[in-house]
Amino acid sequence: MIQIGETTYSLSDPLALAALAGAGLLLLIVILLIMAVRAAGRSARMTAPLARQVGDLGLRVQGLSDGQQQLAGGLNHVSEAQAAAQSNMLQLMEKRLAQVSGQMNENLQGSARRTAQSLGELQQRLTAIDKAQENITKLSGDVLTLQDILSNKQTRGAFGEIQLHDIVQKALPSDSFTLQHTLSNGRRADCLIHLPNPPGPICIDSKFPLEAYEALRNATTDWEVNEAAKFLRSSVKKHIKDISEKYILDGETADGALMFLPSEAVYAELHANFPELVRDGFAARVWIVSPTTCMATLNTMRAILKDARMREQAGAIRRELGLLFADVDRLGTRVENLDRHFNQAAKDISDIKISADKAGRRAKRLDNFDFEELAPETEPTIVKLPKGS
Repeated sequence: MIQIGETTYSLSDPLALAALAGAGLLLLIVILLIMAVRAAGRSARMTAPLARQVGDLGLRVQGLSDGQQQLAGGLNHVSEAQAAAQSNMLQLMEKRLAQVSGQMNENLQGSARRTAQSLGELQQRLTAIDKAQENITKLSGDVLTLQDILSNKQTRGAFGEIQLHDIVQKALPSDSFTLQHTLSNGRRADCLIHLPNPPGPICIDSKFPLEAYEALRNATTDWEVNEAAKFLRSSVKKHIKDISEKYILDGETADGALMFLPSEAVYAELHANFPELVRDGFAARVWIVSPTTCMATLNTMRAILKDARMREQAGAIRRELGLLFADVDRLGTRVENLDRHFNQAAKDISDIKISADKAGRRAKRLDNFDFEELAPETEPTIVKLPKGS
């Protein structure tokens, strides 16, 4: 039960319940209004700084707008300046590009000319290389032919003889040597040098044992090297002995002979690794020579021949000197006679000048009619001329 004033209401009464609900709702609204007013006051107090900030923000936005307008004007000015600069830059770039293009054209033309010239020179070099290649190919064939020559004993001997003939012909006079000379024992020397006694004529043999040297050079194992070395020693020793027995004859040839090796390699191999063979040659009076040492030896022989021929001509030279002395003496006598004639002629000329002076003075007197000054001469002056004039 609820009593309001003098009136009592029952809780089960709908009207009472509605009234209570309305009163509660009203009270709730009042409370909410009070809270809303308080909240509005607090919001007003809180929004005051915010309003001030919004105002400041508005001012800043306005300043920003003004600045943006100024910036827009500056950007326009910068854009115009940039456009002008770009235009100037484009003009400069066009000029520079034109210059660079012209220079490039000139450089390209020069490069084209140089390239054409280089190509021409290259073509010439290639032509020269082709010719050199042809020569090398030909030379290779010649080398193969030379190998074929040296691989055959007979052709190798002929090759040695030809080389020896060429060297001897260049070093000595043609009448101082004989090729393929037959000795009294029936042996034929490849070349005989006609040296005077002593030492006398000396023989040169141009054959050489190349097979042993080739075997030594082609050896790969120690056993092959030893066997090839033995073969070379025996071959060279036999060759030295044959030369000593065939070409050294008492009373006919010199007390020695030359073994000509037309290969500098064989000569160097013997002196470098087989000095005992060289000593054996010295003992047998067989001198081993190569093309180089043979030329030096022949030049020495040429000096010997020249000295011998000068001694042979010494008598003739003395006779010619005697005749030359007689001619000089006769020339001196004739010069003295000529000098005497010149002196006589000078004296005669002096006398003639004296007579001419006298005749001139007389003619001058006659021209002046100075007859009184003319005195008779007791004896006339006679100028005698030399006999034979």
